[in-house]
Amino acid sequence: ILHRIPWCSEPLCKSKVCRTNIITLFIMALEQQIQKDIMEAMKAHDEARLNATRGIKSEILLAKTSGAEHELTDADVLKIIQKLVKQRKESAELYTQGNRPELAEKELSEMRVMEAYLPKALSEDEVRNILKEVVAEVGATGPKDMGKVMGAATKRLAGQADGRLISTIVKELLAR
Repeated sequence: ILHRIPWCSEPLCKSKVCRTNIITLFIMALEQQIQKDIMEAMKAHDEARLNATRGIKSEILLAKTSGAEHELTDADVLKIIQKLVKQRKESAELYTQGNRPELAEKELSEMRVMEAYLPKALSEDEVRNILKEVVAEVGATGPKDMGKVMGAATKRLAGQADGRLISTIVKELLAR
């Protein structure tokens, strides 16, 4: 979205109105992409893709209509999709433990479709390097500083790494 906005004469205006409109454009583009993908999945009779995209759209609409805040930011939409991916992953694990591989595969296929809308996740080594920097910045010396490190780490790695992975690596780094 680095093009001239029709309601602003400057290419990358710093006014609050323009930033809000840029966010709205991104979200609308993401919502339109999801709607387009729903139509394509219907035409292709792709049940997994259709169920996944309908689930995303449903959660976005629920988030828009619930509570006082009706405007969703791009971070909100990505959090919704991450939540759905995490739900699918946990469901697949439960189905696998319950000896229901067909249901686990269904959940995993929907999860893969949803992951396509998320930014690329960092590898474990990349997360570990970033967390080492965060531990140094915070000045953490032991396990008692876990809360400070986790607060800074989750802000810095928002949307790029799973919270469980962050927690595990932070515990490991602080135990040394």
